[in-house]
Amino acid sequence: MTTLAEPAADTSGPSAAEWAAAVAAVRDLPSDARVLLVCHVNPDGDALGSMLGFTLGLRRLGLLRSQATFPGPFEVPPPFRGLPGLDLLVPEAEADPDPDLLVCFDAASASRLGGLVDRLDTAGASIVLDHHASNPGFGYINLIDPTAAATSVVAEQLLARLGVALDAEIAECLYVALATDTGSFRFDMTTPAVHEMAARLIATGISPGEISRRIFDTRPFGAIRLYGDVLQRAQLEPDVAGGLGLAWTYATLDDLARYDQKPYVLEALIDSVRIAAEADVSCLVKQVRPHEWAVSMRSKGAVDVSRVAVALGGGGHRLAAGFTGRGTIDEVMAAIRAELAGIDSSG
Repeated sequence: MTTLAEPAADTSGPSAAEWAAAVAAVRDLPSDARVLLVCHVNPDGDALGSMLGFTLGLRRLGLLRSQATFPGPFEVPPPFRGLPGLDLLVPEAEADPDPDLLVCFDAASASRLGGLVDRLDTAGASIVLDHHASNPGFGYINLIDPTAAATSVVAEQLLARLGVALDAEIAECLYVALATDTGSFRFDMTTPAVHEMAARLIATGISPGEISRRIFDTRPFGAIRLYGDVLQRAQLEPDVAGGLGLAWTYATLDDLARYDQKPYVLEALIDSVRIAAEADVSCLVKQVRPHEWAVSMRSKGAVDVSRVAVALGGGGHRLAAGFTGRGTIDEVMAAIRAELAGIDSSG
């Protein structure tokens, strides 16, 4: 086991007082305390990995009544079904209604907690770990660092301050979280500190090659055929966003049904849209139910897509953001174009 080094102070992230309050909130718990760890609806790799890694860390501290959950259908996407700590997950309906401590991961707003949002009121205390710049700070204690490449960075730093030893199980969870939110270490938030963190995690003996194959490179054949249909209808609008350009496409429930695929297979498609050389902004619009769409937005750097997402009721980062759109696909795209209108290279 490798003990995590104390992280260097980062004045752009949580303050010393906020770190101290979070550490005290955990350390002051009795061994029989009930801790509920939650992440956002439709959890991605960062949400699940950060939450499960931290849950395992709390178990190492002797907080054996720690349980993890997320709102909505109790289904973990296949790429994440090999994560350590999955046995600590419980369905939303079985989550502790009034835990002694609530710890929230990767939710940019309280609304992202769905039916679990009431735990913010019923819990004895709450800690929010996040890296979304749009997060308003809805917890009793907020550890929000917009400069962090992933929520797992914040989770690792809190584990360090708690003196938790980094083992292969915790490391695998945090590595999956870090790799997914950095686009397998391709995005601009991939700093020297990110690679240093990855090195610490790999040093525990985990296999980055095997993890990457499972997370990024394994999908059903039906998904490949589905991708062809969705990308065939992609559109390029070079005049949008002040001439910076928009590339976008959409996927419907009928598309999923035609190839008998689950919604998770669509998450990777945004990367195929964002590579268009003629557009700074890319969008993938995924139908959730009739007249409701999950919108993923990306920027190559000239446009702050978080401003668009926040204006439309969502959140995120400058280069990656999202929101829930309602209406027809034409209405959703019209709303996006309206927010992008007049944007220049200053964002």
